[in-house]
Amino acid sequence: MNSSEAMTEFNYFNYFTEIEEYFWQKRGAHLLVSPLDWAIVETWQKAGIPLPAVIRGIDRAFESYARSRRAAGGRQLKSLAYCVDAVLDAAEEEKETAAGAGPSAARKANPAESFSRDELRSFFSRNIERLAAAVLASHTTQPDLGTRVEETRLRLTEMLTLIDSPGSLELEDVERRLTVLEEKLTAALTANAPEDFMVEVRREMDRQLAPYRRKMTAAQLSQLERQYVQKRLWERYNLPRLSLFYLT
Repeated sequence: MNSSEAMTEFNYFNYFTEIEEYFWQKRGAHLLVSPLDWAIVETWQKAGIPLPAVIRGIDRAFESYARSRRAAGGRQLKSLAYCVDAVLDAAEEEKETAAGAGPSAARKANPAESFSRDELRSFFSRNIERLAAAVLASHTTQPDLGTRVEETRLRLTEMLTLIDSPGSLELEDVERRLTVLEEKLTAALTANAPEDFMVEVRREMDRQLAPYRRKMTAAQLSQLERQYVQKRLWERYNLPRLSLFYLT
């Protein structure tokens, strides 16, 4: 059984950690994944690329890199950016295979059994506490932003009732609501962030992307840049990511 087949069964919301750990294995070193790498994983997740396709693409990218001059010179593959094309190719192949085999070939993840109510409640509570701390931190320096963060905290608190409600819990619907909250708060962060910080983030991003720009389309670069800036903004204000993909 190859690596892709071995990972066919996976927890839908473990997407980030599965990719991170597999990339570590391929590199042979347990190193921190860079902000750029995390932004790339986020673009794959938002594009709905299945985990097995990502794993297959990473395998192919490492095989290709092993035949390159850089590998011959002893240089390691350092970023997931090198894997972008191979992952997209693998995703297209999987889509074509599923279409040719009919509806039954498309395996649908069952996120309803991914987490217990206690795990979800704990995740929400931790995020609510961190949002409250961020409100206090920005109260005097950026009151408008503090108001938007407080609105997010209140909405997240209201969503706790979904977790405690009887009957089955639709995690996909919870995730949609969390995505909307993240998008609205990201817009507020972008509008309120200091200009110097935004310029530095883009300078930092351009440096990291420079070796890979020719391998990516304009659409890929645009999406990746948005995810990168979002990640750095949330880090600056010490805000917790709300998506269930970050629960683990």
